[in-house]
Amino acid sequence: MSSILLALPVSSLYAKATETEDKNIDVTPQQTGVTDEELAAIYVLSELCSDYGFKKDPNYRSGYAELLKENMPGIQNPMNALQMRTKQKDFKPFLEQARQDANKAGEAENKEICKEISSLAKSP
Repeated sequence: MSSILLALPVSSLYAKATETEDKNIDVTPQQTGVTDEELAAIYVLSELCSDYGFKKDPNYRSGYAELLKENMPGIQNPMNALQMRTKQKDFKPFLEQARQDANKAGEAENKEICKEISSLAKSP
């Protein structure tokens, strides 16, 4: 099993879950704005991480909020904004693709990403 490292500062992190040749999940920094594909991947991870029980972990909740804030700068409530975006018809294909990608990645890889999101939590 490969290791996914998020050693980058949160401010430069844009999560992008894509399948690579070796079936790893690629979480890379992006210099440009966040894409619909990336937002869909973030949302699908939130669904999966909740299913895996991470939603009860305060570090996960804080890390996920931080991930959203960094990927949706200038938006007052990014969690609600992403939730609303998922209900828009033009966003559905991105969600479907993100779900397929997450399914291909498998449970172990997805859980590892959930753990990495938990590590984004800022210390008080």
